[in-house]
Amino acid sequence: MIDETVRPSDFIREIITGDQKAGKYEKRVYTRFPPEPNGYLHMGHAKSICLNFGIAQEFGGRCNLRFDDTNPEKEEQEYVNSIIDSVRWLGFDFGPEPFFASDYFDFMYKAAEYLISAGHAYVDSQSADAMRESRGTLTSPGKNSPFRERSADENLRLFREMREGRHPDGAMVLRAKIDMASPNINMRDPAIYRIKHAEHHRTGDRWCLYPMYTYAHPIEDAIEHITHSICTLEFEDQRPFYDWLLERLAEGGLVKRPLPQQLEFARLNLSYTVLSKRKLIQLVSEGRVKGWDDPRMPTISGIRRRGYTPESIRNFCERIGVAKRDSIVDLGLLEFCIREDLNKRAPRVMAVLRPLKVIITNYPEEQEEELDAINNPEDANAGSRKVPFAKVLYIEQEDFREDPPKQFFRLAPGREVRLRYAYFITCKEVIKDDKTGEVLELHCSYDPATRGGDAPDNRKVKATLHWVSAKHAVKAEVRLYNTLFTRTEPGAESGDFLTDLNPDSLEVLDPCYIEPSITGSAPGSRYQFERMGYFCVDSDSTGDSLIFNRTVTLKDTWAKIEKGKK
Repeated sequence: MIDETVRPSDFIREIITGDQKAGKYEKRVYTRFPPEPNGYLHMGHAKSICLNFGIAQEFGGRCNLRFDDTNPEKEEQEYVNSIIDSVRWLGFDFGPEPFFASDYFDFMYKAAEYLISAGHAYVDSQSADAMRESRGTLTSPGKNSPFRERSADENLRLFREMREGRHPDGAMVLRAKIDMASPNINMRDPAIYRIKHAEHHRTGDRWCLYPMYTYAHPIEDAIEHITHSICTLEFEDQRPFYDWLLERLAEGGLVKRPLPQQLEFARLNLSYTVLSKRKLIQLVSEGRVKGWDDPRMPTISGIRRRGYTPESIRNFCERIGVAKRDSIVDLGLLEFCIREDLNKRAPRVMAVLRPLKVIITNYPEEQEEELDAINNPEDANAGSRKVPFAKVLYIEQEDFREDPPKQFFRLAPGREVRLRYAYFITCKEVIKDDKTGEVLELHCSYDPATRGGDAPDNRKVKATLHWVSAKHAVKAEVRLYNTLFTRTEPGAESGDFLTDLNPDSLEVLDPCYIEPSITGSAPGSRYQFERMGYFCVDSDSTGDSLIFNRTVTLKDTWAKIEKGKK
């Protein structure tokens, strides 16, 4: 158990600390992360994962990974596998095997029969429309179902017929019998079982009726002896039913006291992003992105492919903290966290994304040399590498202006600049396309006395450019990603989030030229392209064809904001 003086502080941890001091749950702390396997996890789930597993670690407890697989029509083994992979990638251990709601279907059915026998549940044969109409509104009470007073024996008979498959989907449901006049609509006889003639990815066709999530979840918590069931604010209105159900089952001796308690926190909302699973599914199914792991997606698999590290995600989740009120977190903070992490660990290389050829006219034709370059100035143990230099180079197009503005200090006709780790060069001639006027190449001279980037006469230049040797460079495709949406809150104004899709969320540059030290880089390898940003080798890469994703730019507006606050 970690020292309380260094433990993060928030209202959930304060509640747990109070429970431990009171001896509640025999000082146990058991949490759970309960995703439904109907899609890939996203950044909102990452916050929940870090909170649930983090609290368990801090208090010397345990956290279960449990799949709430109660909706067979939308759930797949692919999603199960991706969720397991994402949790482990984030750095958390849930033990040898995850848990599944479907493991408890027999118990849940038994509990439902108990509720019927005890007069706490009944089978309702109304249509879905009739049930909806009789439910009432926020300001008016609901009306009792005409089937609410069926006898326990009749309800048991019908419920068993539901299990036996003798009724079609939608013909009837099992409802908890609570109070149709309750001010909380969730307590107006909620449905707890429905008929679904659908094959389940784990249980096959064994069942044709399935529990509702709000019924299954508290039972799962009780079976697993969860102490603190931490969920997002949208479940706050469901807490009375959570407690009602467990109290009834405890009265019948089906679950043991002390019962789990539900605690709610504000979900993550991220600017320029949607974190609704329904909307993410729509983006994938309509081909608006290239799958769940598209690097523009806020899924864990997407940001992982883009080059984010698990450490940066955990740091981000710790920084945003745990609150009781919804708010929007600036995307800049997430980008700050990945920059901060990669700045310490990513090796530096030189890469030219929009190449402009430079010929050093006074450099010997066949001469080549190797220059020393620092791998990472933030890591004293990172060492150095050799970078080849020759007569023909590439520099960035944006590093040259034929008619430079006043504050432009990079290369221009007659101007001298420094090449990183190399020499001073001076632009002598500009070669253009006769028809279009496009600059094709630059003819420059170099000063051999400035090897390593310093002049013996101490003359100064105002710009240092990165470059690569044309003869030695590795060709690569580079994908530049921007935000998937153009507005801070997609759809807030129009009502349709798709209207705010960013048409410029992806720019593909090919060919780009990178120094040869990156040869053979495996997918997932991360680098800082000097002056250009942080990049990651994409999973589509092969040995002969490297593809890089831009993880994040070097520009860090969040750091300036934080500095301004201080």
